[in-house]
Amino acid sequence: MLKVGLTGGIAAGKSLVARTLVDCGAVLIDADALAREVVEPGTAGLAAVVDAFGPQVLAADGTLDRPALAAIVFGNEEKRAALNSIVHPLVRARAAELAAQVPEDGILVQDIPLLVETGQAGNFDFVLVVEAPVEERLARMVRDRGMKPEDARARIDAQATAEDRAAVAHAVLENTGTPEELVEAVQELWRSRLVPLNHERRRAAGG
Repeated sequence: MLKVGLTGGIAAGKSLVARTLVDCGAVLIDADALAREVVEPGTAGLAAVVDAFGPQVLAADGTLDRPALAAIVFGNEEKRAALNSIVHPLVRARAAELAAQVPEDGILVQDIPLLVETGQAGNFDFVLVVEAPVEERLARMVRDRGMKPEDARARIDAQATAEDRAAVAHAVLENTGTPEELVEAVQELWRSRLVPLNHERRRAAGG
């Protein structure tokens, strides 16, 4: 099984890359989806978050009030680290459970927004990074996600830099064109690098 770590700055186009890889035949584990799953009502994760940050992070229906939590942790390194120390181990454990179900000849893609920040690059055979100009990412966050410019900038500033991501990448896709061009670039990467690398690793392992 070839293990691919997919990451990129917020609003760089990573979701489209992930969907395209699935269309190509990859099995996807989405860290953001798992991060929501491990703090659903009734989970130990949600209980730990409430214990750390107080009942104000709960919505009236008992679910996690994400905007309220974001307002507490973004811009506060200590509190963000405290949240990450609760959620990240739970996400990694759940991801490991799902990864164990992938066929030996499969290509597993783990979509991890904070792959670099959490030091996980070494866990993968291939690290794929998606990038886009910061100003374009800011515009997308304001236009498509309804965020305030200052909040969008804070989200970007809280992540690793493009240089940090490039330092661990086996490939960087620059999302500066159309969505169709990005899809074509992903398909070419799949054909020319990921599939051959998977075959090579299987042969080396005697599979």
